[in-house]
Order: sequence, then C-alpha cells, then structure tokens
Amino acid sequence: MPELRKQTTEAPKTALITGGAHRIGAAIIKALHQQGFDIFLHFSNSHAAAQALQKSLNGQRSNSCFIFSCDLSENEAPQKISQWLLQHINSLDLLINNASVFYDTPWQTATYDDWQKMMSINSQSPFFLTQALLPLLSKTSGQVINLIDIHVERGLAKHPIYCASKAALKSLTLSLAKDLKGKVRCNGISPGAILWPEQENNLEAQQEIINKIPLGHLGDVQDISDTVLFLMNNSYINGQIINIDGGRTLHS
Repeated sequence: MPELRKQTTEAPKTALITGGAHRIGAAIIKALHQQGFDIFLHFSNSHAAAQALQKSLNGQRSNSCFIFSCDLSENEAPQKISQWLLQHINSLDLLINNASVFYDTPWQTATYDDWQKMMSINSQSPFFLTQALLPLLSKTSGQVINLIDIHVERGLAKHPIYCASKAALKSLTLSLAKDLKGKVRCNGISPGAILWPEQENNLEAQQEIINKIPLGHLGDVQDISDTVLFLMNNSYINGQIINIDGGRTLHS
C-alpha cells in the first residue's frame, strides 16, 4: 500500500469527483487542477477518456491525478472508493458527487430496474459515499458539492424517476448542511441547459428549450466549474442550491 501523503499547510488541496471523465465532470476537474488541487477521479466505463485526462494533468504536474473505476449502482461502490482513496490520502478537502444517469422513464413503461438504477446512482451512492468520507472531510472542514438539476423544481416530461432521484439528492444536500453544523459544508449546483444530452440532435426540440431561456443561449461547462471554485473560496456559504440556468427557472 502506498504511503499516506503527509498533510501540511503547504500540501495541495484534494478533491474527489465522481463521473469525472467527460463533460461537466471533466471541466470541473481541469479547473480545480489549475487551482493546485490534487485530483481523485472516479469513472465507470470511460477508461480511455479517464486515462487521457489523467495523462494530461500528470503531464502538467507529476502525480497530481489518480483514477479509479467503479460501478456506482453496486452497493459496495462507496466503500470501494473510500478504500482506494485511503491508499493515497488521509484527509479530503472536497467531494463532488457529479456522476449521474439520465434517460427517459415514462410512467407507462418505467420498470423496477429503471427505478433501482437511477436511485442507486443519483442519490443512494452520493449518500453512502459522503457518509464513508465524512471522517476525511471533517479533518479539513471540507465541503461536499452535489450536482443536482433545475428540473427538481418543475419536473421534466417523461423523466419522473430521474427527477425524483435528483430531488432526493437536493434534500440530502440540505440535510447534511444542517446536521454537520459547520464541520463539513454542503451545497448544490443545479445546471440548466449546459450541454445537450449525448446523441441529442432534434434541432426543433433544442430551439424550444433555448426559447425558454431568458439569456437566449446554452450555458457552458465553465459556468459550472466557476461556480465550484466560487463555493470553495467562500467559507460562509452552506446549504444553498445555486441554479446555473440563464434564468430558465423563471419560465412558467
């Protein structure tokens, strides 16, 4: 087992991000790494993307990015991730529960398997991973940031299970912020239209969404990563859910 890195005031801050190989997760990782964080990147199946990102970051700063593959739908996943993390560090500054599964589950055809998969990855896994890492986060008065979704407020057609799973994550965010009484802060970020879902090419549907955004355009992954940095740099924000949506939630 590798030696634990000695934690000193000069040591880099540390961040664990789930689902960090692509899209928003990868943008957050790059932003944190630029700020001097050592990165612990969890991924599920995106081996090539995770390895490429690790190689890039370690090329910029040696031994600053570590990767680990694990299926978050497994009950043992939080323990596996925490055990891997403890091979490298004995404290943690930031946990970002970013990993998520998203697909249609219409009321008429949704299955028990759909329910179990979405709930386990989108809300159950963040709960138990946070629970497992509280001792490491408490050592630094660290922070948990959960990636939620603006659709927990008004729902999204054909996605009742997804919305329910993210609503659960929002509730857990508020509960942790209250229950830990400052030992660990917890906040949430709710993205609006930042990236189109993979393989989404319905231009008419895309334009309909953009028409409901007062700013009139999609956001950018940097809008999310900038908000992560803002939350890390402001130690008096706790129990807040920040919508990054160009005003989309104003549309009724």
